[in-house]
Amino acid sequence: MLKKESFDYVTRVSASPLDVNARQWDRLLCAQAQPSPFMAHAYLAALHTSGSAVPATGWTPRFMTLWLGEELVAACPLYLKAHSYGEYVFDWAWANAYAQHGLAYYPKALVAVPFTPVPGTRLMAKNEAARDALVQALIAWCRAENLSSLHLLFSAAEDLAACERAGLMRRDTVQFHWTNATPVSGNPGAAARTFGSFDHFLASLNQEKRKKIRQERRKVSEAGVSFRWARGRDISAADWDFFYRCYERTYLEHGNAPYLSRAFFECMARDMPENWLLFVGERAGQPMASSLIALNEPSTLGSGQNHSKDSLETADFTLHAATNPDSVAYGRYWGALERVDCLHFEACYYRPLQWCIEHGIGRFEGGAQGEHKMARALLPVKASSAHWLAHPAFADAVQRFLEREGQGIGDYLEHLDARSPLRKPDAA
Repeated sequence: MLKKESFDYVTRVSASPLDVNARQWDRLLCAQAQPSPFMAHAYLAALHTSGSAVPATGWTPRFMTLWLGEELVAACPLYLKAHSYGEYVFDWAWANAYAQHGLAYYPKALVAVPFTPVPGTRLMAKNEAARDALVQALIAWCRAENLSSLHLLFSAAEDLAACERAGLMRRDTVQFHWTNATPVSGNPGAAARTFGSFDHFLASLNQEKRKKIRQERRKVSEAGVSFRWARGRDISAADWDFFYRCYERTYLEHGNAPYLSRAFFECMARDMPENWLLFVGERAGQPMASSLIALNEPSTLGSGQNHSKDSLETADFTLHAATNPDSVAYGRYWGALERVDCLHFEACYYRPLQWCIEHGIGRFEGGAQGEHKMARALLPVKASSAHWLAHPAFADAVQRFLEREGQGIGDYLEHLDARSPLRKPDAA
C-alpha cells in the first residue's frame, strides 16, 4: 500500500479492493449523484475474488482512496491494464501508434468497472474539491509509475467536469437507452407520463415499429416459448447454473472464453441478490434461454416472485403510481441453447421492458453499441470518457483525432434522431 501526502489529503493506493473498508466505500458511493450497483464494494470485490478481474486476466487492481484523518473523502476503482479487452471504449489504434514508434502503451491506468459499459459515478467524492484532488492524485501517480496514459470510462457529468479542469481530453460514444415516459401528444413542453402497459408503450411508436415488434413477439410465442422471471433470492441455484450455461455458450460460440466466472455470479447471488432479475425462456417445459438484468432501485419495491405465466398486456393508459424515474434496469447478459427466430429480442428487450413498465422502473439501459436497439425504442444518448496521455506529441495527436471524432459523433446522433421510432404527434 502506497501513501502520499497531497495538501491535507492522504492518498492511498491499494493492491486489492479487499484492502478498502467496504462500509466506508459504500457510504461514499450512496452520496454520489449517479451511483450504480456496479460500483458497490461487493461487486468490485467479487470481480477480484472470483478471478475475473485479476492480474492473470490483465486487470491489476490499484484502488485509490483519499483521506482526511479517518474520513474517506474520495475514492475510485483503478486498474493497471495489460490490454484493452473488456473496456468498450476502443483505443487499439492508439496502442498501435505507440508500438509503431517503439513506445510502450501498456500498462496503462484505467478508472472503470471491468466488463461493464454502464455510465455513472467513477470518481466518488465528498465534494468538488475532493474530486479535483482525486484527479490530480491519479495523474501524479501515473507519472510516478511512468505509465503511458490514464482513462476514465463511462463517467458521470461531475467526473468529466473535474477531468476537464485537470486538462484531460473528453471522448464521446453512443449508447441506447429506453425511458419509461412519453411526451403528451401535441404538447412537447408538457410533463411526460409513464407507460401503463406494454400496449401503451407500443402506442408511442410509429406504425412500422409497432407492427414489427408485434410480429417478432408473435414468432417467439408461436414457437412455443414462454417466459418466467425471478428476482433476488427467488433465483434458485438451478436457475443460476442454467443462466451460466447460456452465458458461457454465447461467448464460446464467438470463439472466446467468458469474462466472468461462475464464482462471480455465486458472489452476486450471495451478496447482492436484490440487484438481479433473471428471465428464463422455456419450451415444452424445459429451460432453453435466459437473460440477466441488473437493477438499481429503492429497496421499498421489495423482491420479485417467480412467474410461470405471461402477464397480461392490457390497454391501461394510466400513470404507473409506483414509477421512480431514478430507478434503472441494465441489460447485461443472455444466452440460448436453441435457435428461435427473434428470441434474442424477446429475452433481452421486450420482456425486460414489459417488466420495467409493470414495476415502475424509470429507465432501461441496453449496453454498448447496437443501432438495432433503436427499432426497439432504445434511443441514442452520449456516454463519455476522459483521457490523459503522458507523451505530449501523442496527446496532441489524440486531441486532434478526438475533435474530428466528436464532430462525427454529433453528425451520427443527428442522423439517428432523424430515424426516431417514436410516433409523430398526429400520426396514426
